[in-house]
Amino acid sequence: MTTPDSRRLVAKLVAGSNVLRDSGVNMYEYTEQLTYLLFLKMAEERATRPLNPERVVPEEYSWHRLLGLSGEALENTYNHILRGLASQPGVLGAIYRGAQNKISNPSHLKTLIVDYIDKENWSAAGADINGDAYEELLERSAGDTKSTAGQYFTPRALIHAIVDVVQPTVADRVIDPASGTGGFLLAAHAYATRDAANLTPPEREHLQTRFVRGVDIGATTSRLASMNLLLHGIGSITGNSLIDHKDALVADPGERWSVVLANPPFGRSSSTDIGGGDDDGAEIFRQDFVVTTANKQLNFLQHIMTILDINGRAGVVLPDNVLFEGGAGETLRRKLLTAFDFHTLLRLPTGIFYKPGVKANVLFFDKKPAAEQPWTQRLWVYDLRTNKHFTLKKKPLRREDLDDFVASYLPGKPREERVESKRWKSFNYDELVARDKVNLDLTWLRDESLEDADNLPAPEIIAREIVEDLTAALAEFEAVATALEDRLAGPAASEDAG
Repeated sequence: MTTPDSRRLVAKLVAGSNVLRDSGVNMYEYTEQLTYLLFLKMAEERATRPLNPERVVPEEYSWHRLLGLSGEALENTYNHILRGLASQPGVLGAIYRGAQNKISNPSHLKTLIVDYIDKENWSAAGADINGDAYEELLERSAGDTKSTAGQYFTPRALIHAIVDVVQPTVADRVIDPASGTGGFLLAAHAYATRDAANLTPPEREHLQTRFVRGVDIGATTSRLASMNLLLHGIGSITGNSLIDHKDALVADPGERWSVVLANPPFGRSSSTDIGGGDDDGAEIFRQDFVVTTANKQLNFLQHIMTILDINGRAGVVLPDNVLFEGGAGETLRRKLLTAFDFHTLLRLPTGIFYKPGVKANVLFFDKKPAAEQPWTQRLWVYDLRTNKHFTLKKKPLRREDLDDFVASYLPGKPREERVESKRWKSFNYDELVARDKVNLDLTWLRDESLEDADNLPAPEIIAREIVEDLTAALAEFEAVATALEDRLAGPAASEDAG
């Protein structure tokens, strides 16, 4: 959970970007350099802590080697450290592979090291500093890059609420196929280790080496996730990284997991890296998929349906179009309702993601063995969107805003004990499949702002919601136009080939 001290540290890291901006280092490059340096500093803190010190980085490449140097000596030492760590086996090599010093002015490098990083104890904040800082830098990087490549990083408050209801245990294996900076994995691990004193040695070993797994196509986010896990005592410095840097949608990995937690990238790109990952939106053909489509959200949902083990449970953030899109979307929803127990849907408010126009939900479902009757008997929907207004800065989503949802969910208790309330309503299977195209975009609350002028939100909130709605509409039109262009290009390409 983000603390006042962690927010101060994140603000300091963001302020450090001003040191490099004048020398031509953009926010994306700054984030990369910050990744390398911050890991070295936190590894040094781990090696010098009073209790259970552990050296993660070989001494010859450690943080203190950079201190007291300036000019060419500092630049040469930093380059030597980057090259040396890139040649290391296991996680270290994966983190620093291809790392380059983009800070051409040694004085700027020294300022960043001495004034912005070395003076703080980053490990003491007890928070996901890497992830929090990366999210803040992500918002600012939008002005430095042409595309944020589908990035909608998950608010930490939402991550913790999802984990609190899914309740991962030491017996589970958890995967995030679009892991970003590793927020879901860290939260799941923290939840499963709450009673650490009662864990057996085999359980501890499982939690360290096999409990979590992540996949991400972004190079920077993969590095951040690997660092985050390692610095939280997850994984082994001599073993392989628990984060696979690849496109999760390419193929069925063959393995199955008991828990899947994810916020797959929205938009047509499957990348979650700031600096690139352009995608042509091509259809993905996989034998384990129910439908063939270019829609990335539907493909991630299919991938998650594949990798989830029998009786496994999933909590997945997906945009509204997954609930109402026809064709492939309808086919997939029917599959989800029959072969899975799709038991809970959380409708998220707007204003909680970094990209305007995002309307999303959390789908909670369990995988079940083959059966003649549909597994979904009743879908419970919690509406956290209607008459709710959040912004990233002035009114961010907090964990307490999700307390009523978590309480209504009744984690760990039979769903038959759930009780409907104003924002909490259930729909049986027959009601759901009787809807046109099995549309699961379910609403029932009245929008008070449309009925009473006295209840209108502040003008800036209304303006932001208008922008979000228009942006979402334009994104949908763009997707339709691109799909039509692809379809028309197919016959033309065939004629040209002939």
